[in-house]
Amino acid sequence: MINMNVEWNDLLLFLQVVERKGFTSAGEALGIPKSRLSRRVTLLEARLGTRLLQRSSRRLSLTDAGQALYAHCQVMLREAEAGIAAVQQRSTRPMGKVRLSLPVGLSEMIAGTLLPRFLQCFPDVQVAVQATNRSVDLIAEQVDVVVRGVGTALRLDTSS
Repeated sequence: MINMNVEWNDLLLFLQVVERKGFTSAGEALGIPKSRLSRRVTLLEARLGTRLLQRSSRRLSLTDAGQALYAHCQVMLREAEAGIAAVQQRSTRPMGKVRLSLPVGLSEMIAGTLLPRFLQCFPDVQVAVQATNRSVDLIAEQVDVVVRGVGTALRLDTSS
């Protein structure tokens, strides 16, 4: 289990220092003063109980522990970026399952004409149609959209 005293941001700051080959260039890229960046990495080393970087006025090099941590930080960053991309991709195109409740009389028309066209436009959406004339409890029945006629008007209710 990870040492809960270690802050995730400090791991990312350490990664940037290594990749940019120094505190000055990492600080400039991140918009953080070099002194604060140095303090955060020093605090990370203290919390881990080991030196990660060998520092001199002209050089920066990784210790064995620093090399091991750097490799894992690279994986951590790639996975975080992949997760963010997956979420962003989901928000750019409709996908997932939609549960739709329709009156019995309307279900044939919707399922027979409109639904096939909709699914052709949005192939990553799965639609489950419930044909019923009774009132539907959106939450208890996990229904996303209910279409009901009121008099001669058509009303569309959505849960969100």
